[in-house]
Amino acid sequence: MHVETDDGALRLTFDRPGVLNALNRETVSEMADVFEDASPEEYHAIVLSGEGDAFSAGGDLEMLSQPPGSPKAAYQEVSKTFGRLVEAMLECPVPIVAKVNGDAVGAGLAVVALSDIAYAAEDATFSCAFVRVGLIPDTGGTFMLPHIVGLRAAKKLAFTGEFFDAERAADLELVNEAVPADDLDERVAETVDRLSRRPTDVIGMMKQAMHENMARHYSEALDYENLLQVQARASDAHEEGVAAFLEGRQPSFNE
Repeated sequence: MHVETDDGALRLTFDRPGVLNALNRETVSEMADVFEDASPEEYHAIVLSGEGDAFSAGGDLEMLSQPPGSPKAAYQEVSKTFGRLVEAMLECPVPIVAKVNGDAVGAGLAVVALSDIAYAAEDATFSCAFVRVGLIPDTGGTFMLPHIVGLRAAKKLAFTGEFFDAERAADLELVNEAVPADDLDERVAETVDRLSRRPTDVIGMMKQAMHENMARHYSEALDYENLLQVQARASDAHEEGVAAFLEGRQPSFNE
């Protein structure tokens, strides 16, 4: 991974173009470290992209070809790498924006699904390709994909491993929008700029509530929502937002 900071945004770039940015243990662990350490006091957005022509081709096949060892060891290995990454992305209090500059396959597609906002170049290709190598979707694919695209569509994508284009990904709401490749940087920059003018800590609360409430009964979800809203109402961001509204000015949330 290549990691850099740009005016309050943290930019992570998959940097293995020779293997289409396939994800190995080191890359996944480094990503998890970044998401676990990211603070809304320091960053207003995290942007994910790939070096070269691909976003990510998914799990590194050389890594996957190694004998898994005992079932217990294999479980511990996947839990500490890809499983840890899923939890880190879902719990990260800073919004994650995927800039899908090229193909997103297998775990690469799952990372797009885990991101909070995603834009894709129109020439990007997607596939939930796990079945092609005799695996089930991982990196959160078995629960995030159905939540985003719907159960029936998710089953078809997972069972067939079919390839589909960015327009189809947008239709499925796997990405927010498919844009011409030359416009991708600008579209992501617009969103990052907009996020910079919003209260990042409150966005973190929204994300926490949405993810926690996906599997809750509505009464439990409402109770949790109310709890977080009480915290939000006591925040500096809420005080600034109300003051700005009453004074007829734009709020300054992150200063």
